Amino acid sequence: MTIDNWIIKAAFQTLTMPFQMMNMRVATSQYWNIAYGMNPGEVAKDAEGMQTMRTMANNMAWMLKPLKREECPARERPQGTNFIR
Repeated sequence: MTIDNWIIKAAFQTLTMPFQMMNMRVATSQYWNIAYGMNPGEVAKDAEGMQTMRTMANNMAWMLKPLKREECPARERPQGTNFIR
């Protein structure tokens, strides 16, 4: 793994961590959730970007279906850690 890949992975982890810490569900995809285009209509020509968006949309729909009929689990009160013992 190059240093650039390490930095990108660390940045992505930093962006998603607050959602995970708040017990939020995060829909994933197969790659970065972005499609490229400069002019109107160009984004639709980005085959990889559009496939990534479809995959994420399908994953989001799959995740949301059970939420309609389920109650959220009860949350425990957060416990702090005292690193000085």
